[in-house]
Amino acid sequence: METGGNSLPSGPDGVKRKVSYFYDPEVGNYYYGQGHPMKPHRIRMTHALLAHYGLLQHMQVFKPVPARDKVLCRFHADDYVAFLKSITPETQQDQLRQLKRFNVGEDCPVFDGLYSFCQTYAGGSVGGAVKLNHKVCDIAVNWSGGLHHAKKCEASGFCYVNDIVLSILELLKHYERVLYVDIDIHHGDGVEEAFYTTDRVMTVSFHKFGDYFPGTGDIRDIGYGKGKYYSLNVPLDDGIDDESYHFLFKPIMGKVMEVFKPGAVVLQCGADSLSGDRLGCFNLSIKGHAECVRYMRSFNVPLLLLGGGGYTIRNVARCWCYETGVALGMEVDDKMPQHEYYEYFGPDYTLHVAPSNMENKNTHQMLEEIQGKLLDYLSRLQHAPSVQFQERPPDTELPEADEDREDKDERRDPDSDMEVDDERKPIPSRVKRETVESEIKDTALDIGSLKIEEPGVKLEETSKQNDQMLP
Repeated sequence: METGGNSLPSGPDGVKRKVSYFYDPEVGNYYYGQGHPMKPHRIRMTHALLAHYGLLQHMQVFKPVPARDKVLCRFHADDYVAFLKSITPETQQDQLRQLKRFNVGEDCPVFDGLYSFCQTYAGGSVGGAVKLNHKVCDIAVNWSGGLHHAKKCEASGFCYVNDIVLSILELLKHYERVLYVDIDIHHGDGVEEAFYTTDRVMTVSFHKFGDYFPGTGDIRDIGYGKGKYYSLNVPLDDGIDDESYHFLFKPIMGKVMEVFKPGAVVLQCGADSLSGDRLGCFNLSIKGHAECVRYMRSFNVPLLLLGGGGYTIRNVARCWCYETGVALGMEVDDKMPQHEYYEYFGPDYTLHVAPSNMENKNTHQMLEEIQGKLLDYLSRLQHAPSVQFQERPPDTELPEADEDREDKDERRDPDSDMEVDDERKPIPSRVKRETVESEIKDTALDIGSLKIEEPGVKLEETSKQNDQMLP
């Protein structure tokens, strides 16, 4: 198992990184329903921009293998996964009790292909983690992932399966410590709750706080038991701009990297924190948002980039296209190339959009107080925790090329829950069949094997506990 703080071979910040990108052409066809703000079509729009800007040819492009039931059950309850697998729009009226039990039906509607959608986006995130574990790439990207609200036994906030938790569990097979950073406007509650009592995962969430979904993420929520001070929450108010955001982001994340020394970083890049988002109330520019990606990339630690929220879909596509360029170390033109969704980006047809003149309610005094309190929490972490040596769950093998098989894309490992493929040269003109995935056996790492003291602890219950812990 690797300790943290190791630099990648690709060198300083200015040097290009090897990037693996996950995309399923079907993902844009899933539809939450009329009037619902979550639109998977935005992933297809992002991909079209990447293609027409010529960025795909600089990455390894993979089609994710759908995550199987066993993979999802590393974190999620068996009966919840079985429910997601069985429920359909036609049968939901017969399962009203189950719908209520698992919080499915309103924000998280039942739609055609729901389970396949979950398998696809989770497969991309877990697949990206496997690539990082095997040093196939420096940065892995899955813009369809980042659904941070899903809980062990229930859907929440447009999220059904928590692909982030699953990908972190995969990374923990190989790295002693994993850092999770969330720049979605909403608190990353599902991920925080999953790792709230362990010191192997640090979660840091920058979010709108105060009469805003999901209502958690108080600065006083800092983790519990062994995980005390390993959960950080940065509560923000309406209208925060680039300058104010980075007054907090850079000092806090710089100190986190220094103290925690993660072996890998997962960055959730929810684009609802951008100016003009349909559901958001922040005022970040695309360059300001992407500066978070650029800054985390500069530490030369294996990096998994995921999507998340984002409901003004033309701006989501703009943002994630630009951030893919940042991951690659390539600047992309502001003038947008002609492509099939060009009309979405009028009247200017540019990649960047100016922030609004909305009021920034985050005063400098507020920002200084937040920064001071969080840096104080970090000062209480004496050193990065070490993990007692124990037998690690088996790694997924990257097999030798099978020269006896003509169609290597169809090759499968009968003992694996994911298909397995050999490394091949990137094919820019089409999506590669991704088949290096996580071998799931009975010994696979799951949320229980982290020995989290109270995995069911609710975030809203912890503010009062932590009030008593604070000076």
